[in-house]
Amino acid sequence: MPESAPIDPPRFRDRPVSFVRRSGRMSDGQERAWAELAPRYLLEVERDVAATSVRPGAAIEPAEVYGRRAPLVVEIGSGQGHAIVHAAQSRPDTDFLAVEVFRAGLARTMLDADRAGVGNLRLVEANAPEVLEHLLPAASAAELWVFFPDPWHKKKHTKRRLVAPEFPPIAARVLRDGGVLRLATDWEDYARQMRDVMADAVDFDPAFDGEWAPRHEGRVMTAFERKGLRVGREIRDLTYRRRERT
Repeated sequence: MPESAPIDPPRFRDRPVSFVRRSGRMSDGQERAWAELAPRYLLEVERDVAATSVRPGAAIEPAEVYGRRAPLVVEIGSGQGHAIVHAAQSRPDTDFLAVEVFRAGLARTMLDADRAGVGNLRLVEANAPEVLEHLLPAASAAELWVFFPDPWHKKKHTKRRLVAPEFPPIAARVLRDGGVLRLATDWEDYARQMRDVMADAVDFDPAFDGEWAPRHEGRVMTAFERKGLRVGREIRDLTYRRRERT
């Protein structure tokens, strides 16, 4: 008898992801939101090796998703969606994409978007680097937001931080020429790491003077940010502009 074909060994992601996906239970309201609102707001994604992965080659066409051509703002780690729902409601001439891995947060975002009558917002349940590498076309975003990413403050976990040397090239890929990358954190050492990483990023120029950028006026003050301020952590913003492609 012919030998059986060899079994391919399991494949894993090349680097640690910037999150640990916990299976927290959603409330009844969130479950209903997922069932009723996901068809309107949630993008279907072709998966690769994991539940939150994106298959290479599975790019979307934003004009088809939103039914128009408009500037696109992408928020990485949208959490409960407070910032992006407020922004989408305030800027109806702009399209917004929320990237998050936690279903309860996505469900809350859909509930709030529905209550606000927001139609220019879509959500994707996926690992952010894979969204930037595979799901979004090159030069498709006008702005990319990373507000209060998990700081992974224990030294043994800092390798999981999103804004690391691997991040600027994939951020540059998705941003159009002149597009804006906005970063914010309430952890000083992570803010300094972000600044060091971006100082070495050949595709970006700082869009601020001095040590830190002014607070982004379009970022609504969330309970998370207020909590950080209440316990004495300073909020630090950084803003960068994507250089023209040569």
